[in-house]
Amino acid sequence: MPFTVVRFNLVDPHATPTSLSERYRAALDMAAYADEHGVDTIQTEEHHGATNNWLPSPFAFAGAVFGATQGGAARSASLGGGGRATGGRIAVTVSAIIGPLHDPLRLAEEIAVLDLLSGGRLVTVAGIGYRPEEYEERGVDWGRRGKLQDLLLETLLKAWSGEPFTYEGRTVRVTPRPFTQPHPLLLVGGSSKAAARRAARLGLPLFPSAHLPELETYYKQQCAEYGTEGWTMMPAEKTPLLHVSEDPDRSWELYGEHFLHEARTYASWQSKDIRSAVRSAATTVAELRAEGVYRIVTPDECVAMGRELESLVLHPLCGGMPVEEAWRSLRLLAETVLPRLKA
Repeated sequence: MPFTVVRFNLVDPHATPTSLSERYRAALDMAAYADEHGVDTIQTEEHHGATNNWLPSPFAFAGAVFGATQGGAARSASLGGGGRATGGRIAVTVSAIIGPLHDPLRLAEEIAVLDLLSGGRLVTVAGIGYRPEEYEERGVDWGRRGKLQDLLLETLLKAWSGEPFTYEGRTVRVTPRPFTQPHPLLLVGGSSKAAARRAARLGLPLFPSAHLPELETYYKQQCAEYGTEGWTMMPAEKTPLLHVSEDPDRSWELYGEHFLHEARTYASWQSKDIRSAVRSAATTVAELRAEGVYRIVTPDECVAMGRELESLVLHPLCGGMPVEEAWRSLRLLAETVLPRLKA
């Protein structure tokens, strides 16, 4: 059985506040439905100032997902109904935050509270980003991003102990302590040796942004040198972003521009040195389809992929996809594909 992911970045280049509100609420309904049907994680991410309304607040969204997936028994118990508070099962993976843009103490509190609310279902990947304009917008020095990332990660690990520690020359203490011990799941994201060294030094897992076995090898070497233990959560060599349809040809014709919009947005942000599992060079829908980074597949094809791949990543609302089409794709995955894979 592959690891199953439903991804949301809530992009909509033509949104109004009203339509974007409807899209956000639809995403929460989809998350609850995904939880009920055994999907492993909701994945979301962080970008700022994007003209297509890319989600800037992944932890706010994660909190809403946890509220939507707490489970009927948990809600009954909280209302005095006597139900057993089992909680939801689905995780939320924030992949990734732009670490240096966050205040370390405030972020430690945010993650601790979400970890407590969810019963340990939050996974945070901390990267340093690749858009200088996001740093400029927030008044953060792009040239100091490595040092700021070190400060962030070191502070989070100290803060979650619940004990006083020295931060920027003063004694501070962060409460409450998180639910997950010794700390909430935190991974270091990136595709550079610096990211691998940082993860190894702190004894944190590494989350490469693409299939980079040579970086995994380097990370393991660094762990040995630092005397730490770690592991790698790395995308497979082929990890396409999926949409499930009974008629892929028709879906490409009707909705291909939505996938192309996201692909072109990523391409406009990434320099030639950036390595990413979703990197695309396509300039037309036909090129995008041939490339295979984004794939529209039939349920039968999705079942076959699920028997070969380590993970299936569904992207139902990609690029401003109509909500009704997103639901069709998600339902095909949940009600047609997953039962066959489980069987």
